Amino acid sequence: MTASGGGSGRHAVGHAGVQYSDQYGDQSDTQSGMQPVPSVAPAYDAQQTPQQPSQQPPRRKRRVLGSVVGIIGEIFLTLAVVCALYIVWQLWWTGVVSEQTQEKQSSEVSWTAPSQSDGSYQIAKAQKGDPPIIDKPSAGDVVGQIYIPRFGAQWKRLIVEGTTADQLARHGLGHYPTTQLPGEVGNFAVAGHRSGYGEPLGNVPDLKEGDPIVIRTGDYWYVYHYTSHEIVLPSQTAVVAPVPNRPDKEPTERFITLTTCEPRYTSATHRWISYGTFDYWAKVSDGIPKELASTDATGAVQFVQNDTQSWTSQIPRLTTLLLWLVISYAILYIAGAIVWRYPAARARKASATYESQTASIYGWIYRHQPAIAPIRWLLMVILLLIVTVVLFEWVFPWAASTIPFLRVASNYSSVV
Repeated sequence: MTASGGGSGRHAVGHAGVQYSDQYGDQSDTQSGMQPVPSVAPAYDAQQTPQQPSQQPPRRKRRVLGSVVGIIGEIFLTLAVVCALYIVWQLWWTGVVSEQTQEKQSSEVSWTAPSQSDGSYQIAKAQKGDPPIIDKPSAGDVVGQIYIPRFGAQWKRLIVEGTTADQLARHGLGHYPTTQLPGEVGNFAVAGHRSGYGEPLGNVPDLKEGDPIVIRTGDYWYVYHYTSHEIVLPSQTAVVAPVPNRPDKEPTERFITLTTCEPRYTSATHRWISYGTFDYWAKVSDGIPKELASTDATGAVQFVQNDTQSWTSQIPRLTTLLLWLVISYAILYIAGAIVWRYPAARARKASATYESQTASIYGWIYRHQPAIAPIRWLLMVILLLIVTVVLFEWVFPWAASTIPFLRVASNYSSVV
């Protein structure tokens, strides 16, 4: 039986230049009575050498290794940024909170306005005799304000009654309740932070003999002058005795003592003590002390320690800022999703290179933002600000008041 001759003896297949031959297409198998089976054999190139297996690691393994290394790098970079933000929070933001708290508390106190005439302040006359003494304040109440021109033309801080962690962290300086009041015979002693929380006494080493230290209560000025300092152990509490370092002596003079931490940026193993003596007192209604006065080009007397608020005191509360950031992010995200419908994401998924992308935490977040690249970057910046606000408002205060090492280093109080 012969094979059908209806077809060609060579058949072209999908591989160019390769043909198969029907070697037995014209023969019949008479013994078996079976149709002959065409046999095809590829043409063999004697010069062709067998393909050797690749010696390079598979591309997928290289991609996985790169992804792992990249993610670990991103984690370490994130931790470094968080640590840097913690330092910013500790050294700067706590001062912003303290300033805002002082401004609010100061606005709730009745202060006599210094005398002015035609835009020029009057120099208050130095009074003789015993100065008037304010009533004993309750814990947390305002004692007065302190002005130290050596620390800056606009430097002033609030003084409240008590030296608890919260009072020193948020309300400026604290008056030792067991010591005397401004102008009283004995020692008017106050404490303040040297780093963080506005650093009220951060520059005590700059004080020079004779520098004025002015205390203002509601109606009176009390002018002291700096004399000396010493560094002591925390246990040496005699520095705030009615006569500093002489607890057994009856006071006949009026002193002021400022206490703060030493060293400045590490664990406070000692205390930096600054001393001053009383000079005179004056009435606020008469004007301002000459130590706080300057003269402008027209000869008018100006109050160098004016009540102009700094830009940091105008920063809104973080909870308010967080609300506006979340609203802004939601609006941009929804608008981007509606208008652009993730075109870049669809294009990447459709491309041949999508599967070869190296994994990345931040890359994953970026790819899941809608809209075009500028909008995506704006959304990423807003996300970063949201995270920063959450850290400043909740995470860092919790860490500073809970983690033992940070609690000792920051001396932070979580009481509002």
